[in-house]
Amino acid sequence: MNWFDHQVGLLIFYGIVLLILLTNLLEFRPLSRYQTRSRTPFVSILVPARDEEINIESCLRSLLAQDYPAFEVLVLDDASSDQTPRILQGLAAESPRLRVLIGQPLPESWLGKHWACHQLVEAARGEILLFTDADVRHQPQALTNAICAMEQERADMLTALPREEVITLGEQLTVPLFGWSFLAFQPLLLIHHSRIPGISVAVGQFMLFRREALQRIGGFAAVRGDVADDLALARRIRNAGLRLRVVDGTRRVTCRMYRSFPQAFAGFSKNLFAAFRYRLPLFLFVWLFLPYAMLSPLCVLLVTAGHDPALTIVSALGSGCAFLLWAIPLWRLRFPWYLPFLYPLILVMAVIMALRSAHLTLRGQGIWKGRILQVDRRRRP
Repeated sequence: MNWFDHQVGLLIFYGIVLLILLTNLLEFRPLSRYQTRSRTPFVSILVPARDEEINIESCLRSLLAQDYPAFEVLVLDDASSDQTPRILQGLAAESPRLRVLIGQPLPESWLGKHWACHQLVEAARGEILLFTDADVRHQPQALTNAICAMEQERADMLTALPREEVITLGEQLTVPLFGWSFLAFQPLLLIHHSRIPGISVAVGQFMLFRREALQRIGGFAAVRGDVADDLALARRIRNAGLRLRVVDGTRRVTCRMYRSFPQAFAGFSKNLFAAFRYRLPLFLFVWLFLPYAMLSPLCVLLVTAGHDPALTIVSALGSGCAFLLWAIPLWRLRFPWYLPFLYPLILVMAVIMALRSAHLTLRGQGIWKGRILQVDRRRRP
């Protein structure tokens, strides 16, 4: 094996990824910069909730405090077994803007969250629909900025990436994967300005739709069996010729996605295979190539330093590039400054979660919030 040629090839790969990353930084416009609107459409903010006693009150209070003048908040209690119903009733008594729905029994072939969102849409009165999760917090200006952004960008669907809070070591070794892959590998320039179908990305923690656009793509009924419903909806928007826009919400929206390593491990194990639309050859290629591409320069440098000057130089350049390709996205997304230095551990953990995701899905053993994920892998948005 000619390690020198391999390392040079990786430098070319890093250059391509760096080009995507730099163009993404230009396209990834802060939500807070959108300030001007010409009209005030009525907005329905929709929150599915199942066993969310830790999160639901702070989430809803942040939503009810929005400075936008025309909105309602609907939350659906999806058969919670904790204190979520009691908290919701107390909040509903305080604010006429808040409506609490009781979820209907889950039909066959539907995933739980998707069924909850479908029911919320049916009950909503808004021209614009904002879907968000119970673990998300919103600054008072978030909705106003989002409506301004949707209008100025002429978007049919607008999605914002929140600032992901990572407190425990387990969160820090898992959650950054999400933001890193988002900024380093999703070509926002093509998503925003090309008509190439299928190239899309979305963040389920903050998705804003024009109602007619959501209806045109079939709503949540069309993605009822897709675990990664946000990605499936975004693909449908793009395939329908509608406008998708992705913005930086890190200064307006905050999310603590998971609160421990077991939660994070289970959550990513649920989603990673679904994000590849269950295409096993592509999935395996990516998750075998990535650790090689990102870790081999460092390994070669440690082994050959001082023995082969040319190889030492090229592997040192590769190691520096790999670090930058982690550091730039993580610092841009406001993760703790030291996390890029842990990228080898983050990547190894990601590979383990990815392989577990495929294993559980193929064996039909995926479970989330007490429900078996009966995934229809034949569905293709």
